[in-house]
Amino acid sequence: MDTTAPAGYEITTDPARLDRALVHRWLSQDAYWARGRSREKQDLAIDGSLNFAVHEAASGAQVGYARVVTDLATFAWLCDVYIDPSARGRGLGTALAAAVRDHLAPYGLRRILLATADAHGVYAKAGFAPWRTRRGGWPSASSDPARSPPPSPTPVTATPVTAALPPRPGPGPGRGQAWVAAHSGWPQPVPTLVICSPLA
Repeated sequence: MDTTAPAGYEITTDPARLDRALVHRWLSQDAYWARGRSREKQDLAIDGSLNFAVHEAASGAQVGYARVVTDLATFAWLCDVYIDPSARGRGLGTALAAAVRDHLAPYGLRRILLATADAHGVYAKAGFAPWRTRRGGWPSASSDPARSPPPSPTPVTATPVTAALPPRPGPGPGRGQAWVAAHSGWPQPVPTLVICSPLA
């Protein structure tokens, strides 16, 4: 599957074109959420995911990556989104997020989640926007865009909440400041953006 990308680039889910060593180097050395991740663990993550790669059309060199963990029925998690520093500022991050969204649309998922401490504007351009929450906790059923009336076109301000996080190995706090966000489209599948501070 090849999807629309900025001129001079292409986005594909072809596993044969995925440079695993490069993806591991990017994430384990430069991505705050995956720094120190082993090659073995990265390969396991790739094998268990739907993978997207951005390539230069002329050279074929890979310049971006993202993966999705999904049941292809109700839910998907977009993660490990990365654009090589040399290729940033060209709209590739937004194009990659949009390619994931469009690829998953035919499956009729209720929600696509992602978590990030930065690049919020990149995802907003692909249709991700804050999801209303009730103060002091995660969204209630009444605030679930999948159950609520179509949202107003007026942008919704995200409400910061303190969310208890599940136990995890390694050092670091067990709580983080979180913002919950959702795609504004209706009645299309609702991608949801969960923006939280780094946990490590």
